[in-house]
Amino acid sequence: MERYTQFLLKHKKLIIGVFVLAAVLCAVLSGLVGVNYNFADYLPDDAASTRALEVMDEEYSQSVPNMRVLVYEVSIPQALAYKEKIADVDGVEEVNWLDDAVDIYEPLELAEQKTVEDWYKDGNALFSVTVDEKKQDSVIPAVREIIGEENCMSGTAVTSVLAPVNTSVEVQQIMFLAVPIIFLILILTTNSWFEPVLFMITIGVAILINRGTNLMFGTVSFVTNAAGSVLQLAVSMDYSIFLLHRFSENREEGLPVEKAMIEAVKQSVGSILSSGLTTVTGFLALVLMRFKIGPDMGWVMSKAIVLSLVSVLCFLPALAISTYRLIDKTQHRTFVPKFDKFAGLVMKLRIPALALVILILPVSFLGQMKNDFFYGGSQVYSTQATQMGRDMEAIDKMFGSSNPVVLMVPKGDMEKEIAMNEELKKLDCVTSVVSYVNSVGNAIPSSFLPSETVSRLYSAHYSRFVITMEAEEKDPDWYEKVNDIRNIGEKYYGDKSQYAGDLVSTEDLKTTITQDNAKVNFLAIAFVFCILLVNFKSLSLPVILTLVIESSIWINLGIPYFRGQTLFYIGYLIISTVQLGATIDYAILFSDRYMDFRKTLPKKEAAFMTLRTCTISILTSAAVLTLAGVILGKVSTNGVLSQLGILIGRGAALSFVLVIFVLPTLLILFDGVIRRTTLHCDFFRKEKEMAETGKAADKEE
Repeated sequence: MERYTQFLLKHKKLIIGVFVLAAVLCAVLSGLVGVNYNFADYLPDDAASTRALEVMDEEYSQSVPNMRVLVYEVSIPQALAYKEKIADVDGVEEVNWLDDAVDIYEPLELAEQKTVEDWYKDGNALFSVTVDEKKQDSVIPAVREIIGEENCMSGTAVTSVLAPVNTSVEVQQIMFLAVPIIFLILILTTNSWFEPVLFMITIGVAILINRGTNLMFGTVSFVTNAAGSVLQLAVSMDYSIFLLHRFSENREEGLPVEKAMIEAVKQSVGSILSSGLTTVTGFLALVLMRFKIGPDMGWVMSKAIVLSLVSVLCFLPALAISTYRLIDKTQHRTFVPKFDKFAGLVMKLRIPALALVILILPVSFLGQMKNDFFYGGSQVYSTQATQMGRDMEAIDKMFGSSNPVVLMVPKGDMEKEIAMNEELKKLDCVTSVVSYVNSVGNAIPSSFLPSETVSRLYSAHYSRFVITMEAEEKDPDWYEKVNDIRNIGEKYYGDKSQYAGDLVSTEDLKTTITQDNAKVNFLAIAFVFCILLVNFKSLSLPVILTLVIESSIWINLGIPYFRGQTLFYIGYLIISTVQLGATIDYAILFSDRYMDFRKTLPKKEAAFMTLRTCTISILTSAAVLTLAGVILGKVSTNGVLSQLGILIGRGAALSFVLVIFVLPTLLILFDGVIRRTTLHCDFFRKEKEMAETGKAADKEE
C-alpha cells in the first residue's frame, strides 16, 4: 500500500482532475437514464401474468384497462360525449362505460342497479380507460384538459406519468435537507471546519459517477433512482471518516504530512475494504432475486459502494494532501465531549442491557414473521399529500375499489363462453363483465358486426373477458377474490386460460418475492460471514457480529407488527440485506479496536477503551444513516420509499444501540472462545505477563 499511496500523492493533480472530469461528465449522462415506475415490469419472465401480457400484445391491439376517470354531475348524453372525446385522444386504445355493460337506450330502472351504479351513480360517471403505455406521457395531460382539474383520474397510467415528476422534486428536497444536516453532524464530530467539505466532495463525486454510469443499464427502478443517492451518501461516509481520522491521529503524533497519509491508508485500508465489501455483498445478494427490482438495486448499489471505495482510497488522499493547509487553518475545538463517563456507564449497564435484549428478541423475531404486506404497487401513492392520492381516494369513496382483470380463453365454443360469463357475473366481487356474449349476444354472428367491435373481444385465437372486480390489495381477501376468477376460468378451459391485470400481477409478485426472501437473506448472511471470517481469521467473531446485527434487524422489522402497520414487501425484503450490509461496519470497527486493545489489556479494560475511542466514529456513521433515512421517510410521498427510509433510519439507530450496549458484553463473555477460535490471537493474560516479567528478572541476574 505504501507504493500505491506514494504514486497517488506524486500524481495528485492528475488524480483530482480525472475524478472531477468524470463527475462532470456523469452528471450530464445521468439525465439520460430512464426510470421505471411499473411493478409488473419487474416480474420474472416466466410468471403467468407476464406470459398473459405477451399473449394479449400478440392477439389484441388493446391491453388491460389502466386508468379510471371520474366526471362529476353529467347526464348520460354528456357522459357519452366525454367518452367520445377521451376515446379520440391519440394513445387511448379503449374506453368502457355504462353503455358497454347495459342497454342505455332502455330505462335504466329496468337494468340491474348494481351494474348501473358501478358506472353511473348520482349523476357522476366513471370511465374505464385503456392507455397505450408508449403514449401515456401525452395522454394523461390531454385527458386532464378534457375533464378539468375538478374531476378525477387514477390508475397505473396516471401513476407512471405523474410519479416521476413528484419523485424528482422530492429527491431534490431530500438531498437539500440531508446534505446540510449530515454536514452539521460531521462538523460536530470532527476538529476542522474543512474536513466535512472533503467528506462531502469525496462521496459527492462518487454519487455523480454512479448516477451517470447507470446509463449502462438503460433504465433503473424508481426505488433505486430515488433512494440510491441518499443510501450511497449515508452508507459510504464511514470510509472517508475512517481514513481522515487516521490521518489526523498520525499528524498529531508528529509524522510529516505525506508520511501521515501513507500510514493512514495502510492503517485504515483493511477496515475500509472489509466494511465496503460487506456492504457490497449485502447488495449483491439482491441480484439473485427473481423479482427484478432486487437485481436492479443490487447492481446499481454494489457499483455505488465500489465507486465510493475507489473515491475514498484514490481521490481523497490526493485531495486531502492538496488541501491540508485548509484543514489546519480551520481547526476548531472539539464540540463532542470525551466518552469516558459514557463508556463507564455502558460497562455498568452491560448485563441489564443484554438481559433486556434477550427478552425482547424472541418476541421481535416472531413479530417480524407475522407482518402484513402490500406486494404490488396499488397502494404506493395512496397518500393524501398528492393529487394522485386525493383522486384515488375520491374515486374509491364514490364507486368503491375497482380492479380490471382480463381473462382470455380459446375461442370457438360459444356454450362454454356463455356459461362461464354467467358464472363470472354471479361472483360477489365482480361488478361487470365486458365480453362478446355479454355485450353483443350469441344470436348475432361476429361476421355481421363492425370489425372494431369484434377486434376488442375476439382475436385470431382468443375470446377476451374484461372483468371489473370490486377489490384492491388493501382488502384482506383480495387474494381469494382473484383465485375465484382463476378457478372459474380453469373450470372451463383448464391451463389454456390466460389472466392479466394489476391484481393478477400482484398475485404473481406475492408468489415470487416471498420465495426470494429466505434465499436472499441466507446469501446475504453467508457472504458477510465469509468476509468476516477472512478479515478476523476467526470462527467465533463472525457469528457474534452477525448475530448482533441480525438481532437489530429482527427488532426493527418486529416494530411494524406491534404497531399494526402494513409493510410494502419490497421494502421489507431490501431492508434485511441493506441494514446488514450497511451497519455491520459498526461491529467490524468495534471488534477491530477491541482485538487491538486486548493484546495489551484485560478483557474488561479492553472493552472500556474500545467504547471510549470508537463510540464517536460509530455514532457519527449511525447518525448520518439514521437522519438520511428519516428524511427520506418523511419527505417522500412514495409509500415504498417512505417506509424504506423509516426502516433504514430506525435500523441504523438500533444497530448502534446493540453494537454499543450488547456487543461489548458478548466480547467479554466469549473472550475465551474467541481466543481459542482465532488464528494468531495474542490476547493479554496475567500469566503471560508474569512469565515475561520473570524472564526479564532472570536476564538481569
